[in-house]
Amino acid sequence: MKLHAINTGLFKLDGGAMFGVVPKSLWNNKNKADENNMCTWALRCLLIEFNNKLILVDNGIGNKQDAKFFSHYYLSATSSVESELNKLGFTSADVTDVLLTHLHFDHCGGSVLLSANGKLELAFKNAKYWSNSVHWEWAIQPNAREKASFLKENIFPIQESGQLNFIDEGQKWYDGIEIYYSNGHTEGMMIPIIDTGLGKIAFCADLIPSSWHVPLPWIMAYDMKPLITLKEKSDFLQKAIEEDIRLMFEHDPIHELASIVKNEKGQITITSFDSIANL
Repeated sequence: MKLHAINTGLFKLDGGAMFGVVPKSLWNNKNKADENNMCTWALRCLLIEFNNKLILVDNGIGNKQDAKFFSHYYLSATSSVESELNKLGFTSADVTDVLLTHLHFDHCGGSVLLSANGKLELAFKNAKYWSNSVHWEWAIQPNAREKASFLKENIFPIQESGQLNFIDEGQKWYDGIEIYYSNGHTEGMMIPIIDTGLGKIAFCADLIPSSWHVPLPWIMAYDMKPLITLKEKSDFLQKAIEEDIRLMFEHDPIHELASIVKNEKGQITITSFDSIANL
């Protein structure tokens, strides 16, 4: 089994939204805001090679939105999923599975492309796309607060293609990959935990979007149910310690991977950082 970080660029989000109730005097020392209070974040995805499968976990914002949309997020895309795959000797046609942790635009926008003739088409034509029935229904009938994150052009073409599949809670997926379900950020978010044979890696999606979000109170204002997130983070981090799971961060602009421990005060702390390329 081989794991690869797929970097699709950087974007900006409001620091207050990303750090919730944590005071700016604390978080601004971690990820310094610009004059508009915007902080820089990664759009990092994960590629898994194993058992003749090529599994892509999330795929960034994509490039089909208009200039006005992108102007809100200051997207700096120095690479794309396709260019990153090419560096590894693959193309989008080689991807067998696309696991979407959830359907917010910064996680699934690269699923669908705008073709030269102006039609929407799937970026990974030979792949099965994976969500779950709970989250899918949540996304296609969104609440007013979350509606701006669920874009129809990212979602409905997957269903119309016939390539949509569900992994519902309690179902097993592929050997070596456990799916951990979370409902605080959004209903039915999926976090894959991959057993590499040399240790476990969790792709934390938006449960723990960066290394700065490891402390329990550091919860995004974007989360629909922050108290649920608090409980889920506590349970998940305890599981990570007990099973020696390293955390991979989707939005951390600096660090890809971290190991954690519980100190003598019972606090979860990061002991070291690493890169997927070093595994």
